[in-house]
Amino acid sequence: MAKSGPPPIIFILLFLFLAAGGWFFLNKPAAQDANNSSNPPTPAGGGSSNPLGLASPVAASSFALPVAVPAGTAVRIDGSTSMVTINLNLKNGFQAKFPSTTVDAKANGSAKGIQDLVAGTADIAAISTPLNAQDQARGLAVVPVALDRIAIVVGTNNPFQGGLTAAQVQDIFKGNAQDWSKVGGSAGPIKVINRPEISGTHQTFKEQVLGGGSFGTGPNFATLDRDATTPLLQALGNNGIGYATFAQVVNQKTVRVVPVDATTPEAPNYRYQRQLYYAYKNPPSQAVKDFLGYATSEEGKKAMLAGN
Repeated sequence: MAKSGPPPIIFILLFLFLAAGGWFFLNKPAAQDANNSSNPPTPAGGGSSNPLGLASPVAASSFALPVAVPAGTAVRIDGSTSMVTINLNLKNGFQAKFPSTTVDAKANGSAKGIQDLVAGTADIAAISTPLNAQDQARGLAVVPVALDRIAIVVGTNNPFQGGLTAAQVQDIFKGNAQDWSKVGGSAGPIKVINRPEISGTHQTFKEQVLGGGSFGTGPNFATLDRDATTPLLQALGNNGIGYATFAQVVNQKTVRVVPVDATTPEAPNYRYQRQLYYAYKNPPSQAVKDFLGYATSEEGKKAMLAGN
């Protein structure tokens, strides 16, 4: 009698085992492969270049440094007074690298920059606050340009020569401390020089420094008619205090930057930091692509620091 083979059930089980293994191999999640790789992919945009964690519709890497730019190319910029120096340095660098191009840079405040961008009277808005949902819905996008520090400043002739804690800064600008003796100085009224509400720096100050609270009001508060740093510095006098982007005051001889929690804006752990942006209409024109390609390149970053 012939010897019988293995029971049919064994073949069935073997077939099911092989089929299941093949399915797992072909359908293994991509994340598992990535975790096994020694070089995991880097997120677009670089992550750390956007410390506020904001998603930009077009990452900085999408704008390439142009090899050449057509003669007659013109770019109009308006926006934050905090970006005056950045705009000027990039303007000079761009026009020098690409002759017969022009960059017209104005600084009428972040809100005005957005208005002009939407109206078509500006190609790029320099802004010191992120885009809100309404602006994004209108087709605007941003690219991060630089980090900025907001400095607390007093006049050089102010008798107060010390530093402040973050809590004391809040007390001053909320109106709770109205005399220099309340924050460690000699007796005398504190005059707060404030920026108008349309200022991006004003809005950022409220969020970062005042914790979302409101500025104080009363006779010791003076609000500027327009968002400009020079009039603010001139108004400080001997008892005033105000705030400005650090780049605009670092080389000023008439003001002193006040340390906050024993640190000044040069320190990497300085608490009042923010991201500055260039906003544009999406999709961008070729002139905007060219300028942003230069601004976000290593060459552009060096140009921003010219004279500092």
